[in-house]
Amino acid sequence: MILVTGAAGFIGRHVVAELLRQQLPVRVLLAPEELPPALWADLPQPEVFAGRLNDDEVLLKACTGVHTIIHLASAMWWGSQRDLELVELAGTQSLIAVARSARVGRIILLSHLGAASSAGYVLHRVKGLEEELVRGSGLAYTILRSGLVFGPEDAFINHIAMMLSINPLFFLMPGRGEVVLHPLHIDDLTRAIVASLESLDAVDRTMEIGGIEYTTLADLISTVQRVCRRRRVVIPVPPYLMRVIVWLYERIYRRTLMTSQWLDVLATNRTTQLGNMYEYFGFQPRRLEDTLVTYLPRQASARRALRYVFQRRPRANVSV
Repeated sequence: MILVTGAAGFIGRHVVAELLRQQLPVRVLLAPEELPPALWADLPQPEVFAGRLNDDEVLLKACTGVHTIIHLASAMWWGSQRDLELVELAGTQSLIAVARSARVGRIILLSHLGAASSAGYVLHRVKGLEEELVRGSGLAYTILRSGLVFGPEDAFINHIAMMLSINPLFFLMPGRGEVVLHPLHIDDLTRAIVASLESLDAVDRTMEIGGIEYTTLADLISTVQRVCRRRRVVIPVPPYLMRVIVWLYERIYRRTLMTSQWLDVLATNRTTQLGNMYEYFGFQPRRLEDTLVTYLPRQASARRALRYVFQRRPRANVSV
């Protein structure tokens, strides 16, 4: 039995769907407000447990009989520092304690490139501390440090497209766009996570994975403009000033398209070796622009942007 946390999130939905397609036994932990009629309508339904990471009683029931936990719950794209600490740290501590009691065999944690407990940026530091919790848990583990994940409904490239759609004149770019990113398509990440279930080489390892190419932020913005056919004047803004602007937005709107964690992602280069995905899992990821053209131009970005910024923010211990 496999338990997936954060199953209602962007990554979680894809991972659970792939597990169900492969007819693997799946349980999901969902907060009560994340219980729609059917997240995976065309597939066999997983076993659902309604609760949060801080609910030890529900966690114990969910972990009983489980051999692997795929831990995807995160406040990365919407949360404050407090939310990150509640979900990534307190939530992971609770999960580990219950998993040990239930004799779970292994935990697979999704982290990201750049995570380090000594980092100066909140997101990188919290994710690094979460990794240390998992390594010191006494459980067998696999930590997958991923590059920037993209696909329909992602919270980075789609948000760039949304910002381009609601401002017909210019785009405010954090810094000068020189930060290097390593984008990875959601289907390739999903494939890697599922493959790690059967990989003995992945046990007790931290594995860094990314796509088939690197891109700078400036090139990424240019690519999105070209794919969406929305040319804007790109205005470089010093990172400290961009953080002030984001802080003001966060006081006005329920949710913002660009968050403090969004800026943490752009605080440093986030890359790994290009051949890692093939070395670890035996396949080549897909290219960025070739994939974006298959879905990004069709997105109703302006309407989605307006709907998003007035949407209620998730509560802590809820998936993204």
